[in-house]
Amino acid sequence: MSSPERTELLVLPGVLTADQATGTVRGILAVQRPDGALPWFRRHHLDPWDHTEAAMALDVAGEHEAAERAYDWLARHQNEDGSWYAAYQDGDPHDITDRGRESNFVAYVAVGVWHHYLSTGDDAFLDRMWPTVYAAVEWVLRLQQPGGQIGWKREEDGTPVNDALLTGSSSIHQALRCALAVAEQREEPQPDWELALGALGHALRRHPERFLDKSRYSMDWYYPVLGGAVRGPEAAARIEADWETFVVPGLGVRCVVPNPWVTGGESAELALALWAMGESDRALTILQDIQHLRDPRSGLYWTGYVFEDRAIWPEELTTWTAGSVLLAVAALGGDEATCSVFGGEALPNGIEPDCCTL
Repeated sequence: MSSPERTELLVLPGVLTADQATGTVRGILAVQRPDGALPWFRRHHLDPWDHTEAAMALDVAGEHEAAERAYDWLARHQNEDGSWYAAYQDGDPHDITDRGRESNFVAYVAVGVWHHYLSTGDDAFLDRMWPTVYAAVEWVLRLQQPGGQIGWKREEDGTPVNDALLTGSSSIHQALRCALAVAEQREEPQPDWELALGALGHALRRHPERFLDKSRYSMDWYYPVLGGAVRGPEAAARIEADWETFVVPGLGVRCVVPNPWVTGGESAELALALWAMGESDRALTILQDIQHLRDPRSGLYWTGYVFEDRAIWPEELTTWTAGSVLLAVAALGGDEATCSVFGGEALPNGIEPDCCTL
């Protein structure tokens, strides 16, 4: 259950009061199905990545039982090959609306499982989820290309889509580091994963040409930083280069240029990336700027706002947007599990390949 001590971690001036933080947590819990599924909102679909993001937010609020139910849902409904489908209607495992299987969706379970373990210290949970994490990582790495990048997905018939997405591969970079942390905790070394992580990190840092050009999207701007592949002076230079392109002062972060549309999820993720770079003041400002998206009745957040029309669009209140906000607030508030997962200092690093051979 949420406690006053946990709620205090989610209090941030100009962002959330204690009562507002409690309301946002309750908003996510109200959407969760009894079986643990966390769809975007009721009667909409669940995807494994956003399901995990919302579960992580429940852990920062101390709702560990609800978060564990979400991870148990993933374990129960994992495909035999280690994957999950891209979309389940209202979280119903028997009503699959997209049978594609996306690599970053599958990998993200490792981030959530490690975050839950750091939040609870529950060794039995980690042992129980290890086969799920292992199978998911092995499935993802079968899509890794010779240049280190990870193919986007497999189609319904199993055909691999080897084109790689910078954002997706950056998310997988974080997931592999968390998966290696799980393996180390269980004393199950995975040297092949270390090699794969090193090759992926090298591609993300040095070979943007190996990824599809999605530079119009803000995620491709900040995700190499958020996923931990780019830090230090390179991260600072990257963020500065496109700050004015994507950040709309007082409103948040554009999803895609030139569209006049700011989105809560991208804004909160940028705030997390800024925090990881040591720029907490700018992170706080971004979170303050998007509070116009908060719905006071449900405690959840609207997905986005078209500022030229002064209109909420689409008219949906999503668990994952609320989850990303709570995670960013938790990092700024010093939550140890969240800081470890997104700060990355304590996460394992891969083995960087020889630059002359990759």
